[in-house]
This record gives sequence, C-alpha cells and structure tokens, in this order.
Amino acid sequence: MATNKQPLLPAVQFLRGGLSQPVDILPLAAFRIAFGALMCLGSLRIMWHGWVYAIYIQPAFHFSYFGFDFARPLPGVGMHLVFVALAGLALCIMLGWRYRLCMPAFFLLFTYVELLDQATYLNHYYFISLVSFLLCFMPAQGALSLDARRDAGLRRRTVPRWCIACLQLQLVIVYFFAGLAKLNGDWLLLGMPMRLWLRAHSDFPLLGQLFDQEAVALLFSWSGAFYDLTISLWLLWHKSRPFAWIAVAVFHLMTALLFPIGMFPWLMVGASLVFFTGKDFRWLAGALRRKSPAIRPAKSAVIPFRLPTLAKLTLALFFLIQLSLPLRHFFYPGDVNWTMEGYRFAWRVMLNEKAGFATFRVVDHTLGSTQIVFASQHLTEQQARHMAYQPDMIWQFAQYLGSQHAFHSQHDIAVYAEVWVAHNGAPARLLIDPRQNLLAVPRDLLAAEWILR
Repeated sequence: MATNKQPLLPAVQFLRGGLSQPVDILPLAAFRIAFGALMCLGSLRIMWHGWVYAIYIQPAFHFSYFGFDFARPLPGVGMHLVFVALAGLALCIMLGWRYRLCMPAFFLLFTYVELLDQATYLNHYYFISLVSFLLCFMPAQGALSLDARRDAGLRRRTVPRWCIACLQLQLVIVYFFAGLAKLNGDWLLLGMPMRLWLRAHSDFPLLGQLFDQEAVALLFSWSGAFYDLTISLWLLWHKSRPFAWIAVAVFHLMTALLFPIGMFPWLMVGASLVFFTGKDFRWLAGALRRKSPAIRPAKSAVIPFRLPTLAKLTLALFFLIQLSLPLRHFFYPGDVNWTMEGYRFAWRVMLNEKAGFATFRVVDHTLGSTQIVFASQHLTEQQARHMAYQPDMIWQFAQYLGSQHAFHSQHDIAVYAEVWVAHNGAPARLLIDPRQNLLAVPRDLLAAEWILR
C-alpha cells in the first residue's frame, strides 16, 4: 500500500504548491470588470425589450427544472425589480464596490431567474451562473476597484494561481465539450445545421452569395469544430495568445452577425481576457499611456489569501460535476440530439435545427369524451416552440393539462401527445409514443421508454 501512495504524494504536493503560487491580480480584475459590464448591459437589454413581462409575467404556466419546482416568478412588479437589482449588482461588480456582498447576491439572484423556466435555457445563462459562483470565492476586488481605493487593506497585486486557473479551466471545459459534441455525422459530413442557417443569410454583405454552397457549410462546420477543440490551447500558449484572442474576437463577431444568440459572443470575448497575464495588461496600459493608482503594487509584496477547507472541497466538487455532466448522455440510449436526454448543461452548442408540432388529447374516461388541445392555447410562442421538441417539457405540459381538467371534472383523466419533429433538414417523424398516457409515467432522471429513438 505504501508503495502505491508514494508516487502520488509528490504530484499532489506539486499541484497544491503550483495552485497556491502568487500571480498578478490584473487578469482577474479585468475579468471582473468585463463580466460586470456585460451583465449590467444584458439586464438592461432584457428590460428594454420588454422581455421581463413576456417571459416571466405573461405566461400562465412555467416549465420547471427537475428538483426545482419551487422556483416561481415573483408577482406584480417583483420580476421587474429583480432585473433592476441584477443591473445594479452587476454595475457594483464592475466598479468593485462592496464586492463581497454584491457577487454572491448576483449569483443567487441570476440563478433564481435562470431556474424559472426551461423554455429560456441558454448555454451562456448557465455559464454566467457558473462564473458568478466561482467569483464568489475570489478576491477580485483587490485591484481596479472602489473597494481597493476605499480600503488600503483590500489592495493586492497578487492572487493565488488557482483564482486564474479556475476561470481558465471553466472556459476550457466550455470550448472542449462544445468541440467534442460537434464530432458527429450531421455536423462533419452533412454540414448540418450550418447549411440551413447559412442559406437563410444569403443576403449577407460580400459573403452571402457563397452561403448557398455545400462546401462553404462544410468549411464553416469543420472550422467551428477545430476552433472549439483547439482555441484553449492557443490561448494558454503565451506565444500564440495575442493571435488566438484576435481569432476569438473575429469568430464571435461573425457568430453575432449571423446568428441571434444574444450576449454569448461578447461574453466569451470578454471572458477570454483571463488568459492574459498581468505583464500583458501592464504593457497595454503603458502603450495607451493610461495609469491607475489601483495598478500600483500594494505595500505588502504578497498578501496571503487562503480558502477554508470546506471551500476547497466545494470547488473540487464543482469541477468534478462540470467534467461529469457533459458525459451523462452516454448513459441514455439513442442520439442525445434527438432525445434531448442529457442535452442541457453539457455545452452542446449550435448543433440542432428543430421544428416540432404537438397536439394533445385529453381523454375523460368517466365520460368517454376526448378534447384536442394545442399548446398555443396555453403557452406563449416561445414556450410552445421549445416545448414541441423536448420530451421532458412535453411531459410537464401534459401534467399541467391533466391537472386542469381533473380539477374541473374530478374524473379519470388521461393525456396523450402526438409530436412530429423535423431535425436538421430530415423529414419530420414522431418523437414520442402517441399511445402513452403521459399522466401515468413518473418524472425522473432515467431513460424515458416513451421516447421513440
């Protein structure tokens, strides 16, 4: 037993020592500023477009996440106040004002909003929650902040390497699993769904006439997979880092122009700043002839920052989960892009173009009557569109219909769904078994036998 443990000890000690080494705080401070600015703009954008009402107040029914059925929108003006608070907290994070209070508050409030409806799920919302959680553990207010200006005891020129490494690792996980998910036949051999999306932009300036070509769709698809699988390596290597960051900016700018995916491109461009070193930021500040008192070294050469053991274990568990969740779809039969089992929280970005049409039959066995129900009678357009190709949301809506009819009739009710889905240009086919009474199946994390694979 001792022989087996001895080789591990030096490796563990080396890892612990390397992660606790002090490094320049500027990449962390720059990350904090970019993150806070984007979150403030994003919150204001949602309010400006009237999406608070359309997404959280108007719907009579919301699709909950498994285990989070208790999350419900606030009544009245409550949700508007939530987004005002998010914008204010994000501004405070950007400025570094009362950071130790504002950062956890932002994490909790944003995650609460994210959990309100599965129809609003976006990978970058999930990414924001994860990054917010990580930032709660870090002294990111130690430089370029109002806190550091107000309290000299908070100023620092270094942080332990793990602060930077954790944020870098989170980005590596996003890119790696996004690239890994693209290694499938639709993406690499058929150029799907890229071919469909590019054809819709044939009027794009200069390049639009090329978007009808199959070879161009394949080029975009292969380039996207190569980018996701390798960009982290180029960002980590100091010699290629400036060029890699330019590639990040160009790639996401092109993505933003072609595809309506909100703040995600700008978020990834800003987040990738964490790969630069303090020396890089100081060189840039000198080149622009900008100096800030917060960039000056603190009185103490190195201010120790140590996490409690519980916090260390929490971060270790956090990354273990992050490395495991994207792989859970292997435990489900069938194609995850079709069944959607294990699809969310796995960085499966831009892989599917789906359109579904769902009709529901509510059968009253006591009266022997049948009523046909369309989702548009109860859901918003966004909810109905997303529900029509996601089995777990179809199940939830069936439960809602069953509860509504059972409440009014007190009779024996069954709900059946006929759902046709077209996926990546293929002809539409049935997604779930139309003979299955959805009220008779439980909600769990096991493979759903009523999904047609």
